[in-house]
Amino acid sequence: MKFNGIMIGTEDVSKLADFYTKVLGEPTWNMDGFYGWATDGANLMLGAHSEVKGESVNPQRMLMQFEASDVKAEFERIKECGASVVAEPYQPDSENSPNVWLATVADVDGNYIQLATPWEG
Repeated sequence: MKFNGIMIGTEDVSKLADFYTKVLGEPTWNMDGFYGWATDGANLMLGAHSEVKGESVNPQRMLMQFEASDVKAEFERIKECGASVVAEPYQPDSENSPNVWLATVADVDGNYIQLATPWEG
């Protein structure tokens, strides 16, 4: 079995799609109110869901992780796209892994996105 991607249900698909278009560029596809972005290994899909209302109530349950060679720069760029700050860029273990950086933001629905430098070794 291969992990293919994630689908996020939302009350306001247009608002969420606008945010991810700013972050990831134009969707790879848009059909009947569903949006999708094909990335280098996993896909992100968005769609309206009748049972989803408002912001995520437990956003820390699941973090989407996006790899970024420059976490600080991407963190600033994504904040400008409308994300809210959860955790400023930091090094979880600067002594043993000085090149590893993480940061966490929330999208416009409150879903968490973690930015991480590429994994080494």
